[in-house]
Amino acid sequence: MEITASDRLSTLGHPQRLALFRLLMRRYPDRVPAGELACALDLKPSTLSSYLAALMQAGLVTQERAGTSLRYTVDMTEVRGTLDYLLRDCCLGRPELCPPLTDPSTTGKLPMPENLYKVLFICTGNSARSIFAESILRKEAGDRFEAYSAGTKPYSELNPFALEVLAQKGHDISVLRAKNLSEFQGDDAPKFDFVFTVCNQAANEECPAWQGQPISAHWGMPDPVQVEGTDAEKSLAFQQAYGALRNRIRAFAALPLASLDRISLQKAVDEIGHASNGAPA
Repeated sequence: MEITASDRLSTLGHPQRLALFRLLMRRYPDRVPAGELACALDLKPSTLSSYLAALMQAGLVTQERAGTSLRYTVDMTEVRGTLDYLLRDCCLGRPELCPPLTDPSTTGKLPMPENLYKVLFICTGNSARSIFAESILRKEAGDRFEAYSAGTKPYSELNPFALEVLAQKGHDISVLRAKNLSEFQGDDAPKFDFVFTVCNQAANEECPAWQGQPISAHWGMPDPVQVEGTDAEKSLAFQQAYGALRNRIRAFAALPLASLDRISLQKAVDEIGHASNGAPA
């Protein structure tokens, strides 16, 4: 059966199916477990199954089995085809009629900043992973990047195990504090060049529309705060999280930003986010 654009638009016309599709778009190219989707959207498993089936039938989402888990992702080829179909008649083959399609902010090179590239790392609590990322980038490439971090929780505190690891690695922890994302919204907020989420829960949430269309990516990794056991076992989890983030940030800092167009740069930061989580600190 041929799937038409009207089929897809009809499927997305349901508010909760649209919310599910948008969540998967935010997580692309991740394959997200069904249980995580249900939890993020507060859906019953049977309801989620029905919505996913509709999105797959419309050709918008694909399914993959990993062991006993079913994982889902957006079929970006089909999504792009649908967008092309919707805009083709509008543009009449004349790109000047559809400026967003040729907007250099989405297809050209990243503009050179006046001072430093500004980078924001987002997590739920801003107590460990995002604080690690902020500190590592500041230490590894503070001459080229200005690093920030924030959390989506209304209130949080820095984790003592995270602070211990940072102190051991020679970071200045006196400049660190837990911050809410609201601090970086508004007219006086920094204009970011890059925005990265480093935990799945933050990536699943609706994010503000950042000024200037920064490059964004999801660098999700396990939360060391959730590890139970002895202090030594907990400390090891934080060391591993620090090591994995350091490897990713070193790869990011090594990118030739001035010579990459936005499409190539987006692909590069996405690939960094899919690097192995396990790394020695």
